[in-house]
Amino acid sequence: MIGKDLSPVTHVVITGGSRGIGRHMAEMALDRGWRVTVTTRDGNAPEGAAQAVIDVTDHAALTDFAAAIGPVDILINNAGIIGPARQSTLDMDFGGFAQTLAVNTLAPLAVAQALLPNLCTARAARILSVSSQMAWMGYAKSDRIAYRASKAALNKVMQGLATDLFPEGIAVALVDPGWVRTDMGGPEADLDPGTVAAGILTLAERLTLHDTGRFFRYDGQQREF
Repeated sequence: MIGKDLSPVTHVVITGGSRGIGRHMAEMALDRGWRVTVTTRDGNAPEGAAQAVIDVTDHAALTDFAAAIGPVDILINNAGIIGPARQSTLDMDFGGFAQTLAVNTLAPLAVAQALLPNLCTARAARILSVSSQMAWMGYAKSDRIAYRASKAALNKVMQGLATDLFPEGIAVALVDPGWVRTDMGGPEADLDPGTVAAGILTLAERLTLHDTGRFFRYDGQQREF
């Protein structure tokens, strides 16, 4: 493909790569011999990964970041927050709700837009965004409603992005990591972060246009929105 980067080394960008699932993915990608760039708010990237200390809600900073890193084969939107302490439909911290949407919904789209020139110069580029089973519209549960709503909105935004990037040959999908033992998931969660990270990385590696616009479990099984 004329104008496409033909480097054999896969370059993956992982947002939120200093801890939890993101860090595990970065370490595993390095073990595969990939070039790894992570964004962090704080903390350190795994040794061998390039690190950008950046707020993913800072759109101007994202533009500068994109200009500095060259072609990108895989973008994994992993950064996210659980939201405010008060997030009931009957007692909502609306400022916290807005921040949850900014980080979990708007930022992944902003990162994708900023890196679009980088993705367009790579071969068979892919975008995978970490969503949640809590976003499934089949659930009527109301706890953590700001978080649930932000991930449901992320699903719709990324579904639309998949439609718009199909002509560019860029696959876009979403992944449910399940309930994972991380700072966000807590110690009682049933899934090991290493297992989940390996599954997400494999899904990202194998993603094609045939899969674009779909929602998967970390183990590759397709989920309903």
